[in-house]
Amino acid sequence: MTFSGMARCGAVAAVLAAMLFGSVDHSSLAFAEGEPAAAAVTPPHIAGTYDTGSIAWMLVSAALVFLMMPGLALFYGGMVRAKNLLNMFMLVMVCVPLITLEWVAYGYSMAFAVPSAIAVDAGNDAAGNPLPAHSYLGWDPSLVFMKAFAELGVDGPNAYERLVTSGDTVAAAPNGVPELLFAIYQMMFAIITPALIVGAVAERVKFSSWCVFALLWATLVYNPVCHWVWNVNGWLFQKGVLDFAGGTVVHVLAGVSALALLLILPKRRGYPSAQFVPHSVGWTLIGAALLMVGWFGFNAGSAIAVGKDFLPVAGPVAVLAFATTAIAGSAAAGSWMVAEWLKVGKPTALGFASGMVAGLVAITPCAGHVSPGSAMIIGLIGGIVCFLAVQAKPMLGYDDSLDVVGVHGVGGALGALLVGVFSIRPVMGGMDQVMIQLQGLLWSGGYAFIVSLVLGLIIHKTMGLTVDPNAEDQGLDVVEHGESAYHLT
Repeated sequence: MTFSGMARCGAVAAVLAAMLFGSVDHSSLAFAEGEPAAAAVTPPHIAGTYDTGSIAWMLVSAALVFLMMPGLALFYGGMVRAKNLLNMFMLVMVCVPLITLEWVAYGYSMAFAVPSAIAVDAGNDAAGNPLPAHSYLGWDPSLVFMKAFAELGVDGPNAYERLVTSGDTVAAAPNGVPELLFAIYQMMFAIITPALIVGAVAERVKFSSWCVFALLWATLVYNPVCHWVWNVNGWLFQKGVLDFAGGTVVHVLAGVSALALLLILPKRRGYPSAQFVPHSVGWTLIGAALLMVGWFGFNAGSAIAVGKDFLPVAGPVAVLAFATTAIAGSAAAGSWMVAEWLKVGKPTALGFASGMVAGLVAITPCAGHVSPGSAMIIGLIGGIVCFLAVQAKPMLGYDDSLDVVGVHGVGGALGALLVGVFSIRPVMGGMDQVMIQLQGLLWSGGYAFIVSLVLGLIIHKTMGLTVDPNAEDQGLDVVEHGESAYHLT
């Protein structure tokens, strides 16, 4: 055996010793004399090339977020009466084709284009350097129908290969992920957000009217607020509002918009005296499980927007978001269960599932900003607060069929404020950050409520938002779709 061979055997022995006894002498792993050492490799996101690890994680994350759509359909579908099951599935799933077409045609341009349709000069920073203009709406003609991702670049490769940059207002750096992947990942968020509203108006809304509302709502509510909060030039982003994965952009918008519709729509026939019993709690539990699995892509995948100091995308911040998501969702399931146990004397499966979703909602804006210990506190608080919000529904007198306002609206707002308390990156929490979060919450929620109320009134006065009483009694599966979920003998 040559000296080189003996040296390599010694290195292998050192590794085995480390595995057995927990230590290793790194000097023994060096190449034998005369063999070249490997050159230092520049991380892909620093070199401006593809980061295949981050790309792989973002592909998985986009698929996980899309998995939340059938999960949401099952979660909501199990809670309605059997005669409305297929209608609930259709109300949720129709958002897939509607919002996909809208997002590709113009939605992505409105939300994430850096050239802005409406922008205001932001002045200079303390050093006298000009700041990017505060932007209120994006628009880039090259992103209409995503044409930019099919054109040939100057250097030869297709533009769909261009990299998205880090979430920095100034001096952003390539993060190693193609922008087309970012656009499709964000499309999944745009799809599921209006679908969340459906639970509030379940068992009485017309399918055709819902399709019109969802398309207009995505255009006039979701796209502008998404630009404000998540675009690096957005005025709330530049103000310092933190929303890691959509507490404000997704859940608060859905919750306050649902509340606006509830002020317009009549209550379900017989509410609250009649029995509106979930027809399959088992389906709801399966849906909740799928939602939690999908939520890991929803939250941990949102590390795509981290600043250059926290790259790579599939790095420590993604790990932190994954961990806090698991912790908060689990903690909230437990706190809701205990609160319900104390109030009604029995812990229910439906309450357990609702608590899990409430915790996931509350941690969404916080996921990559807070510590694991803080995530446990946020989850425990979220489960109890959302339980109390749902319990208050009869006193407030509105008919929120599946508790969208109490879980998504209240849970999202709670999380949006708690991130200001518990944040550890990129800024430390405190009252100053809480007040910034409150501003973002009031502006976004107030805008969404007003526009949703106006849209709802226009559609209700023209097309009509609700089915007639006979159709409601017969069931929307047969009346709206000509089908039945079950054919029992």
